[in-house]
Amino acid sequence: MSEKITCILPYSNAEEMKPTLEAFQKEKAANIIVVAKEAVHVEGATVMVSEGDLGATATWKQLQKHITGDFVAVYTKAMALNIGMNALERMARCCADADAGMVYADYYEKKNGQLSAHPVIEYQEGSLRDDFNFGSLLLYKANALKAAIEAMDADYKHAALYDLRLRISQNHRLLHLPELLYTEVELDTRKSGEKMFDYVDPRNRERQIEMEMACTAHLKSVGAYLKPEFKKIEFTASDFPVEASVIIPVRNREKTIGDAIESVLKQKTDFSFNLIIVDNHSTDKTSEIIRSFSDERLIHIIPERDDLGIGGCWNVAVADARCGKFAIQLDSDDLYIDETVIERIVKAFYEQNCAMVVGSYQMVNFKLEEIPPGLIDHKEWTPDNGRNNALRINGLGAPRAFYTPVLRDVKVPNTSYGEDYALGLNISRHYQIGRIYDPLYLCRRWDDNSDASLDINKMNAHNFYKDKIRTMEFMARKQVVNRK
Repeated sequence: MSEKITCILPYSNAEEMKPTLEAFQKEKAANIIVVAKEAVHVEGATVMVSEGDLGATATWKQLQKHITGDFVAVYTKAMALNIGMNALERMARCCADADAGMVYADYYEKKNGQLSAHPVIEYQEGSLRDDFNFGSLLLYKANALKAAIEAMDADYKHAALYDLRLRISQNHRLLHLPELLYTEVELDTRKSGEKMFDYVDPRNRERQIEMEMACTAHLKSVGAYLKPEFKKIEFTASDFPVEASVIIPVRNREKTIGDAIESVLKQKTDFSFNLIIVDNHSTDKTSEIIRSFSDERLIHIIPERDDLGIGGCWNVAVADARCGKFAIQLDSDDLYIDETVIERIVKAFYEQNCAMVVGSYQMVNFKLEEIPPGLIDHKEWTPDNGRNNALRINGLGAPRAFYTPVLRDVKVPNTSYGEDYALGLNISRHYQIGRIYDPLYLCRRWDDNSDASLDINKMNAHNFYKDKIRTMEFMARKQVVNRK
């Protein structure tokens, strides 16, 4: 191709950068820019000194003056990059052919010395997660990138790349090229279940605030932002046999179900409650353990259908005539933290006038010993902007509880992953979601957790589904805004 490509990468050290620079030079990059914190010499490249990194707005404002040519390749890691044969030319050609604003591709991942394919997923209109995995090599149409930089009006230290992506997506396609075009080194070798809570780590709070600001500005720009105006709930429904029901869907959890049941039955309240367990055709001793409890408050349901996910089991429980006014979640792996949980959740419904309440939980191992990151409180959820920020983050927290008339109307998607997130987004479109920031239950992490260690294909499937849920909610909210 005759088009010229500017390549941008962060400075690490001369030895680590050498293979990457050689790779860019072999790809006939016309302009290589290295972003460094201080003046250094890098053979074959222009060094731009900047106080910030690629996450800083100021860095991109500086870079705008150095961009030449038709395309811009950005490498976001400091480790050596191995670019596949003609990879940049291929990305540039596809960018031009599809009239895209940005192209990203599948890649090979080198982890612990092992090389494996790492496919990524399609970008959707609702792919608003700031941790969406594009891989580390991005190729932009230069005009689209420069226009987005010009429009940046917030001085971010961490959210600039996220802000640029959102701005480009408003006018251009973000194109996924399902070809393995380069190899990157993966230094984070933790299991998927250990990575999933990074965004609620208090140490990342400053970064999260910036990401929320960028996402909120994007939602306002495209007409999907919801003002803090909510439907009021009277809680006048009286045709419920009890005030609250704890609902536990379960399949083959003989190691934990007994503990979960005990933590519910020992709850102390000044109102009546029951426990509805939907036993999804367990084949181990789970059913036997459930039947061993003789408490009349325990309702054991084995559904007639054999095609139910966790969401379907919830729908069975909520549709049952014995379900209470409020339906409260407890996973079969977990335990309520003390005897006041149900009382506190029900109180929160009335005090905060909400259709859904989300609590906080403590991460523990199977021996109930605290493990990192400890308390998961989702304090990023604020009454004013929580439902907008919910489109950016990957979960809403737990335990979750619902005003049953609303839950019966909305219903839970019949899946076993992301069903609670979909429900929370839907409900928050019209109703306030209440929060309890103190820990209400102990979340046990162990090898049999469904998300303890997922392979890349399963993880991609989960992420694609959640992005699809966000996309549908994104479209629904634009309709809500347009009707006002």
